[in-house]
Amino acid sequence: MIVSEVNFDGLIGPTHNYAGLSRGNVASALHAGQPSYPRQAALQGLEKMKSLMDMGLTQGVFLPPLRPVTHLLHHLGYKGDDKTILKQAAKDDRLLFNNLCSASSMWAANAATVIAEFDSHDGRVHFITANLATMLHRHLEAQTTYAQLNQIFSNSCFFAMHHPLPCGQHFSDEGAANHMRITSAHGRTGINIFVYGEKNDIYPARQKLRASQAVARLGEVKPDLAWFIPQKKEAIAKGAFHNDVVAVANEYVLLAHAEAFENQGEWIKRIAEKIDGFIPIIIDTITLEQAVKSYLFNSQIVTLKDRTMALILPQEVKNDPAVWETVNRIINGNNPIKKAVVVDVRESMANGGGPACLRLRVPLSKAALEAVDQRFILTPKRWEKLYQLVENFWPEKITPDDLVLPELWKTAVRAHWALTSWLG
Repeated sequence: MIVSEVNFDGLIGPTHNYAGLSRGNVASALHAGQPSYPRQAALQGLEKMKSLMDMGLTQGVFLPPLRPVTHLLHHLGYKGDDKTILKQAAKDDRLLFNNLCSASSMWAANAATVIAEFDSHDGRVHFITANLATMLHRHLEAQTTYAQLNQIFSNSCFFAMHHPLPCGQHFSDEGAANHMRITSAHGRTGINIFVYGEKNDIYPARQKLRASQAVARLGEVKPDLAWFIPQKKEAIAKGAFHNDVVAVANEYVLLAHAEAFENQGEWIKRIAEKIDGFIPIIIDTITLEQAVKSYLFNSQIVTLKDRTMALILPQEVKNDPAVWETVNRIINGNNPIKKAVVVDVRESMANGGGPACLRLRVPLSKAALEAVDQRFILTPKRWEKLYQLVENFWPEKITPDDLVLPELWKTAVRAHWALTSWLG
């Protein structure tokens, strides 16, 4: 069966800002309080999407929810219209208010975990929406993400949709950023590797083992195809808050830092015994700090029409000669990665999200792809209209003080309705 992997990228919302809300995310903390450029951010994301389309790949898009959030304020006892309660919340509790304005849904890798039809008992593609319980600003996305996924993948003959796990630290689940699928081909059975974090004394481990186990059960992953691997504590302590900061896989290729997992050599040996033609590319020529700063491993590996692979990299990999030399060794090495495509996603990177953070990978057969709501699949014409919409409705610049201005909230509402119109 012919199966392709479709990347659904999150469109960066009009309230994109640097509030430094994500503890453990080095870039987020480093740029906290600086001006952000939402229009440029969204256009950079769209350009990345187009670069994949130009390579002949199918590209989807997720739309951002309306921000600032107001329903939480009603739940917390605020009374009045939206403008009134937002102004009061900004005055009472600025940190809470900043959480309500976050545009973090842009990082679609945290939207859900996706289980391929070949790995599930019922032969459907399963989506387990992430609860993102560790961070309030991210947890606020969970229900709107579920609703959007349910709209895009509504055909129950092909897709199974699951609500987020119960909220709380015991079931903290951050989606596909901690899940890799290794297989000889997208259209064949594969191993589902669920990477979880163990307790450390510096930063929170955002993916819990029991959450990953629950995700595997909900996705009906066949027992021998669900593997649970602990992320190395040192990696989390150095800022690898998700597995996709230190490792990425595509089909039978694994690109990982040498310090990505506990007992790494043992796990790689086990994968090689299970997957024919498995190629591990283990990098020990750069430090964990270099990996986190450059986001080398937060790249996308995609399979092209000629069956070679391409590495979609952030511009920041060129800033460190050792990292860029590593990239060249990869594409010139004995492996299928033969092309390096550098993209500019600086606005996302400054908030702690690289190319891989911006997309959710969904393996789809031809019939399953046809069952997807086609309004969320980009064509050159739809991409161009979306690009124009962002140019017309997204604010150019946001400073921290701008978040409390009612005019910015109005701008966000106008952008939201423009997206609704675009969707049709």
